[in-house]
Amino acid sequence: MNFDNSFRSKKDRYSYYVLCLGLLIFALLFTYGLLVYNNPVPLSSPSFLPVIKRRQNALIAMAIAAVCQAFGTVSFQTVTSNKIITPSLLGFEAIYATINTSLMYFLGLSAFISISGIYFYMGQILIMVLVCLLLFYGILNMKNASIDLVLLVGVVMGQGLRSISAFMRRILSPSEFDVLQASLFASVNNARADYFGISIALVGLIACIIFLSSKKLNILALGKDVSINLGINYKKESIKILVCVSILMSVSTALVGPMTFFGFLVATLSYQLVKSYDHKYLLIVAFLLAYLILTGSYFLMNHIFHANGVVSILIEMIGGISFLMLLFKNKDL
Repeated sequence: MNFDNSFRSKKDRYSYYVLCLGLLIFALLFTYGLLVYNNPVPLSSPSFLPVIKRRQNALIAMAIAAVCQAFGTVSFQTVTSNKIITPSLLGFEAIYATINTSLMYFLGLSAFISISGIYFYMGQILIMVLVCLLLFYGILNMKNASIDLVLLVGVVMGQGLRSISAFMRRILSPSEFDVLQASLFASVNNARADYFGISIALVGLIACIIFLSSKKLNILALGKDVSINLGINYKKESIKILVCVSILMSVSTALVGPMTFFGFLVATLSYQLVKSYDHKYLLIVAFLLAYLILTGSYFLMNHIFHANGVVSILIEMIGGISFLMLLFKNKDL
């Protein structure tokens, strides 16, 4: 596709360049600030580099989460032809919470704390992906099945799992509940450096698949009937994108914790800022926005307002408010 044809005018194309440059500059500034600002260890100290490395690990986790949330949400909304829903409808957060709550409930606090490592991390991802695969293939292979039915089953399944998790949490002791609740809040501090290798490889592969499928996503955005008339195997492409989304969201949830409205916030801002239908450019801006929001939020809340631990709550609150505003604004939806 010609680059010029992706924008309605040269002004829109120029604005896109300026937008990307601005987002990149601010993202780099916040990245630099998170690395070196307010470092209690002097540069000459041998402990300086370990502190930088710890902060670097948090930045890597932010970048991985940004790719997962941005690419996953934009692609999911395109396939479902609905810009007010999020991949969380498929029940990733509910599955993640059920896994961790079950471990605490059946094995106890000491076992819950000791269970870790790459195999446990991959196990969580595998369970979430397998549940979604069963959902996709089991329902979409039915006669007259649709993506709307997948979403409906996902919502019901998620609500059922949340009820089970809530029941088990009520029986836990206060100390067990506190430890469990801390693990269920999204935070880059939950990410372990030994998870980064497999996460980067997996997320990089899936992100490339989605990015290279941009032209097909442009067609899928036109709707099922138009896509079929234009020669797209709608069912095959939809399942492929949904599988990619399930992997991205599973990695993000297992790595940093549940982030229900963050992807929605990023996708909504991208649609407003990018004057193009082409997903190549939407995905780039969505990623830059996601990374900028994460780095900017952590820098401001941790180093300026000294409010550690409330970043994810603040992001989810803003995302939830924007969701309600969009819902009330578009009453036809």
